[in-house]
Amino acid sequence: MATPTHLLQPVPLHHENSLSTLVENRSAFTLENCELNVFETHQRAARVPLVFDDLVLTSMLRGKKVMHLFDQPGFEYLPGESVIVPPNEVMTIDFPDADWQNPTQCIALAISKDQIQATLNLLNEHFPKAETDQQWNLDQQMFHLLHTQELNDIINRFIKISLNETSREKDLLAELALKELLIRLMQTQARQFFQINYLKLSSSNRFAHVIRYIKENIREKLDVEKLSEKACMSRANFFRKFKEEFGFAPADFILKERLKLAKEYLRQPSNSVTQVCYMAGFQNLHYFIRAFKKEVGLTPKAYQQSLVFA
Repeated sequence: MATPTHLLQPVPLHHENSLSTLVENRSAFTLENCELNVFETHQRAARVPLVFDDLVLTSMLRGKKVMHLFDQPGFEYLPGESVIVPPNEVMTIDFPDADWQNPTQCIALAISKDQIQATLNLLNEHFPKAETDQQWNLDQQMFHLLHTQELNDIINRFIKISLNETSREKDLLAELALKELLIRLMQTQARQFFQINYLKLSSSNRFAHVIRYIKENIREKLDVEKLSEKACMSRANFFRKFKEEFGFAPADFILKERLKLAKEYLRQPSNSVTQVCYMAGFQNLHYFIRAFKKEVGLTPKAYQQSLVFA
């Protein structure tokens, strides 16, 4: 999994005297259709079990865990990542580095089955998938997610509503945010799924076919008109369905692909920023530098230098 770049805002830690345990100290915030739990750990521990009756979205806020799920080898779990866990599935967690100077903190948002189904029904009725044999659903296979900016923003907003909102409308605000959160989760899953499987699916799925075309022609001029032809859809319908599926417009997808390619080229110290600009499909050096800095937080040159001294 790539290095996380979108990090959630940590929640204030408890004072030592207010902790009931040093391992997975839990604070719960109950809402109408879900429960937000904030866990913090201040000492090393191993094989700590955790299970919920409902589907749960867990997201790391600070520190590091090693997560064991589905009887598979453990994997590092870091800020900027989320894990979706089915109901009654036992998470077994290690805390290899936790101490007072480096605590771990994460959220676990348990979401009622009825709320999930109501959101899926709404999407399937009003925003049907481009492929008629597919429906909106949470993909149990794509359970370990790297945050996008959109997913990061809605999780932060949901945490803020749960912890800080005091108005009478709190449950309504939480329900609306929860619907958006579920949508962003499915869009993030779709993006990761197609990044992994586009070659295998390119002959049977129109968006996989389009993604393959984009990747194979990333240095060429790409426009929505051409992509919609590849998808056998009208321009307007392609644009709308692509954005529904992935959470951003085709042009934004192309930009992110070019920036990802640029980062790979910048790993070679012999490549200049100007060379990388055109090798990655950009036509304007100043635009490339601005777009790269907005996405990565560093100019291309500073990013390249950071790799040398890493």
